[in-house]
Amino acid sequence: MDNKDLVVGIVGFGGMGNWHKDTLGNIEGCRVAGIYDIKASQVELAKSLGIHAYESLEALLDDKEINLVLVSTPNDVHKPIAIQAMRAGKNVVSEKPVTLSSQDLEEMIDVSKETGKLFTVHQNRRWDEDFLTMKQIYDSRTLGEVFRIESRVHGSRGIPGDWRQEKEHGGGMILDWGVHLLDQILLMMGDTKLKTVYATITNVTNQVVDDGFTAHLTFETGLEIIVEVGTSNFISLPRWYMLGQNGSAIIEDWDMKGRIVKATGKDEKDVVPVHTASGITKTMAPRREDTIHVEQLPQVTSDIRDFYRNVRNVIINKEEPKVKLPEVMRVMKLMEAIFESAEKQTVVHF
Repeated sequence: MDNKDLVVGIVGFGGMGNWHKDTLGNIEGCRVAGIYDIKASQVELAKSLGIHAYESLEALLDDKEINLVLVSTPNDVHKPIAIQAMRAGKNVVSEKPVTLSSQDLEEMIDVSKETGKLFTVHQNRRWDEDFLTMKQIYDSRTLGEVFRIESRVHGSRGIPGDWRQEKEHGGGMILDWGVHLLDQILLMMGDTKLKTVYATITNVTNQVVDDGFTAHLTFETGLEIIVEVGTSNFISLPRWYMLGQNGSAIIEDWDMKGRIVKATGKDEKDVVPVHTASGITKTMAPRREDTIHVEQLPQVTSDIRDFYRNVRNVIINKEEPKVKLPEVMRVMKLMEAIFESAEKQTVVHF
C-alpha cells in the first residue's frame, strides 16, 4: 500500500454504502479494501461485485491496511461503530445524521480527541449546485439585503419502506432530509446568529416518525428562513426562493430551472391597476417590463469527490477538514430545537 492512499473499510453496504464504493473508485489515491454488513444478501452482493467481505466488524478493524472506516449503517448504530473504530486506531467518516442526539455526538467527539483520530460526517449536500448557486447569490448581495429565504424538498411517496420509518433506528424526515437543508442554511449564514426556532411536523403517512416538517428560523439580522420537507406533496413548491430589497431569485427543481428578477431603478409613477375577481388593485399589479431585469442564474459547478479528497488530505497532509465538528454539533442542536418546538408548540430561543 502507498502510505499516501486512502484505504477504506465500509461498514453497512446498503444503498449509500454502495454509492460510496462507486464514488471512491473514481478518486485517485482512494480505494475500498472491503465491506462488512450483517445482512447475508449484502455480503453476497459485495462478493458478486468482486469486493472483499469481512466476516465480522472486528476483522475489518483488524486490517492494518485500512486507515478510514466509513459508517453507513442505520442511524442508531453510527455511534457505537464509530467509537469502536476510533479506539481501534481508525479514522472515521459517519453518514449523516451523525447520531441521534447532541449528547451522543459529544461522546463521539470526546473519543476522537482521546484517540487523535479524524472523525467527520458525510454532509454531501454541501456540494449540491442548487445550494452553492443560492449561496453565491446571497454572498454577492445580488438582490441587495436579503430578508427571506425558503428552502424546500417535496415528494409524494411518503417515507421509504425501510428502517427510516422506525423511530428506534432514527427514522423520520428531520433526521433524514432536515439534516441536509439545515446544514446548508447554517453554512450559508456563516457567523450570523440564529435567534429563534418555531416548527411544526406532519404525520400524514406515518404515525411513528415525522414524515415532514416546517421550520421558521429567525436570525439576529431579522432575516427569516423557512426550511420545509414534505413527503405528501403532489405539487411541489420551488426548491429555493430568495427575496431581497432589489429583487428575487428562484430555483424550481433539481434541474436548476430558475432565474433572478431585479428592479432596474426606474420608478413606476403610473401603475396600471390589475382587475381581480372582485375589484381592482395597484398594489398587486405586475411591474412594467421596463422596470425589471431578468437574469440567468450564475453558473456554479462542484464535485462531490472533493469530500473524500479533503478527507485524504486531512489524514495524509494534515489539511483542515471541510466538515467541522462544531458545525455538525450546531446542526444537531438545531434539529433538537425543531423537535422541541413541534412537541411543545412554542418558539424555542436558540
